[in-house]
Order: sequence, then C-alpha cells, then structure tokens
Amino acid sequence: LDRDTSGVILTAKTKTAASFLGKHMMGRRFAKTYRAIVTPGAPDPAQGAIEEALRREELGREAYMRVCPPDHPDAESAKTRYRTLSKGPDAALLELNPETGRMHQLRVYLASIGRPISGDARYGGALAVGGHPVPRLMLHAAALSFPHPDGGTKVIEAPVPTDMQKLIDLLGLG
Repeated sequence: LDRDTSGVILTAKTKTAASFLGKHMMGRRFAKTYRAIVTPGAPDPAQGAIEEALRREELGREAYMRVCPPDHPDAESAKTRYRTLSKGPDAALLELNPETGRMHQLRVYLASIGRPISGDARYGGALAVGGHPVPRLMLHAAALSFPHPDGGTKVIEAPVPTDMQKLIDLLGLG
C-alpha cells in the first residue's frame, strides 16, 4: 500500500505460506477491493473498466507512473474495474477492483479520467472538498480475498477509518 493508503495488508508467517501466496498472487488469484473519494464528481460512465498501459517515470528522486501507449518499450499492462457507490455535487465515493498491481495504478487511472483521488497532491487530487480539508490520500484497501494455504478462500476486511468516514459523511456520500 502507498504510505497514506489505509486498510488491509497481508503478510505470511512462514516461508512456505509466503511462497504459496506469492504464486497465487502472480497467478492473479487475489481479489482486491478499494474505496476512494474522488473529485469533482462521479466518473461518466458511473461504472466501467480502465485498461491502459502504464510506465514508470523518474523525476529526480521521485517515481511516478504515467499512462502510455501499449507499444512503449517500458509499457506494463494494467486494468481496474470501478463503480460509483454514491455521488454528490463535489465528490463521489467509488469502489475499485484492480486486476493488476502496478505502482500507483488506481491513483494514475483515476487522474487520467479526470477524477483524481482527494488528497492526492502527486496526481492532482483536491486538498479540500466542499469547503472541508482532506487530511490525507482518501484511498482505503477495504477487502482482500485470496486462496488460503490451508485450503479454501479467505477474505479479510478493514472498516473505513474515522478520518475518511468523517469526510464521506460531511460530503453526503454515506
């Protein structure tokens, strides 16, 4: 997770479990669900998929990701599904399901469709919404579903943190 992203993080307790999970992650058997507050409102269409190649760009000591043509020599394929959960005049609450895990993928994709994540100064996100300050990047890893080393599928979830829930409520997105 990016430094200011809240939510679910998975770690393995043993090398065997780490190997098992790594293999299944590379095989894209993990399902990730995020929540994000975006501005200036809901995307159009309200749900869909963004599938654009991304490439890493270094500017001094900072690394950024950029949308690029698929034939660019540094292009990496990526895909995210999104849907609008609620919307108001200033912002919208989205559910995001990345199918790949590129650095800053959600942040870059949402900025590329003109709906940057609130609090994301790097990719153009608003630092105040509807007259309310945004305390941090409003991106939350809400749930992770994955094959468990002991068998079956495990789902872990994290509730929306207080600071994000407060902004959701203030913006009438709850």
